[in-house]
Amino acid sequence: MTLHAASREALGLAETRLGEVVGEAGTDPSAVGEELLAVVTLLDSEVGLRRALADGTSDPQARTRMLRGLLDGKVSEPSLRVLDAVVGNRWSSPRELVDGLESLGRSALLSSAERAGKIDEVERQLFRLARIVVGSRELDRALSDQAAPAEAKRTLVRTLFASKVDPVVQILVEQVVQRLRGRGIGKALDGLVALAAQRRERSVAQVTSASPLSDEQRQQLSDKLRQIYGRPIALHVEIDAALGGGLIIKVGDEVIDGSASGRLAALRRQLA
Repeated sequence: MTLHAASREALGLAETRLGEVVGEAGTDPSAVGEELLAVVTLLDSEVGLRRALADGTSDPQARTRMLRGLLDGKVSEPSLRVLDAVVGNRWSSPRELVDGLESLGRSALLSSAERAGKIDEVERQLFRLARIVVGSRELDRALSDQAAPAEAKRTLVRTLFASKVDPVVQILVEQVVQRLRGRGIGKALDGLVALAAQRRERSVAQVTSASPLSDEQRQQLSDKLRQIYGRPIALHVEIDAALGGGLIIKVGDEVIDGSASGRLAALRRQLA
């Protein structure tokens, strides 16, 4: 997500309010996150409303009254207080306001997983789901299809995964397939994995290995990557016997190819 200066400031203020709201006794962060993402869907479909709420030349109180008039009784008071902070501040564009609201919704959902002690499991499930999707050409195509109705894609996600994943994972994935906007579904899902890892101030390493790694090997690799990158690293490992041996490690946009197939490919390029 790329935001200009005004939007970054607005998001920072809204994040502070979100933290206050979800930290209160009796507030369900998951419900707040789901409601905020529902408002994202509304604003995506209502161009005029989106522009009115992001109009920095209008009275901030008028914008909050407008949104409360539309949503009062439809979303909870905790969510309305977060939305007050969103529309009461100045954003660089209507689109950045919606993107910021999306970020807040995701953060609230991950906060609920963290509070329930399930953030590790949510991160693992998101990673496995991402690998399942990119490993199936037909599923990848169906969920990435910009022309397909959003509700049809949400139904597909529910049919395939609803009974197999945590509710937080399901909500996040449904929302992602609705707002791909040209991004590949695999990259979008990997972004959710990274968000979950960031809850514990970690980065993600996607490791492809020719054979399973022992606990000791995982720990050694994690320690080595921490030394290289200067921060804790969450390992997500998948097995691909076609590598022939060794590992392929991806951290962000950087790829370390230590596999046998990678070395052979490099040799072929040198000889060509």
